[in-house]
Amino acid sequence: MKKILSFILLLALTFSAHAQVKSLQYKEEKRRYIVYIPPAYHEDINRKFPVVFNFHGGGMTMAEQMLYTQMNKTADKHGFIVVYPQGIKQDWNVGFGMSYKEGSDDIGFVDALLQHIQKEYRTDTGKVYATGLSRGGFFCYRIAVELAHRFAAIAAVGATLPEPVMQHHNDKKKIGVMLTLGTADKVVLFEGKKDSYLSAKDTFHYWRKHNQIPDTATRSRKPVVDTADISEVSILETVEDQAHARHKTMLLTIQEGGHTWAGADSFNIGLPIGKTSQQINLNESIWQFFRLHALD
Repeated sequence: MKKILSFILLLALTFSAHAQVKSLQYKEEKRRYIVYIPPAYHEDINRKFPVVFNFHGGGMTMAEQMLYTQMNKTADKHGFIVVYPQGIKQDWNVGFGMSYKEGSDDIGFVDALLQHIQKEYRTDTGKVYATGLSRGGFFCYRIAVELAHRFAAIAAVGATLPEPVMQHHNDKKKIGVMLTLGTADKVVLFEGKKDSYLSAKDTFHYWRKHNQIPDTATRSRKPVVDTADISEVSILETVEDQAHARHKTMLLTIQEGGHTWAGADSFNIGLPIGKTSQQINLNESIWQFFRLHALD
């Protein structure tokens, strides 16, 4: 049934004016992706648009990521293009379960896909961003490590910095990094996992240091919310009025939050994913973070 529903969704997308399923030959693989173009793109033919890559979690599809995160609505509101790539065997190479160097060349694919998108559409080359859930969030850190010359910022959801990615980090180029994690996430632990991935706070401080921002230039705050949701959201971030504001670092913590996308529809797919906070619209928070960043 799941495969049938996915097929129907993909078929509908093929004939959509704004979201289309496309493919790109990269090396020996024909890689698929969905590209969503907001209505404003056709209304203002002189405007160049930011691009947001949105990576699915392990075992998910590009269509499921689009349907779950509902980021197209945010793209309509703020005017940006969304790209949903499909991983080989519904996975991304972050050094877990496959060789970091010898496994699937997902970084090369993303770089080639970005170049293709920039040729096909009117894009702002200085405003390219990446977000993703779980395995897709882990992969965003690899983008931050290897493609910081192409991406201005990332926003990982349900994922902290994988140790294999950290061990291959040789580029000193700064990049905006936002991470969101629930304290009750049982899939990716808030406190980290030895020899696998860092804790949420250690990930924040790793990127703060990488962006050469002193610890004294951080602050904690609560977002303004207007719901009665019981989960609490707190933000640890580098101060915006510093000289490094274009390479901001942020940790958004959701108390008792699960392995979910805050603000999305709450549903259980048979996995222990936990609570979905409705206290914030995560898409809006991610975009407000992205819009602060542009390539130098």
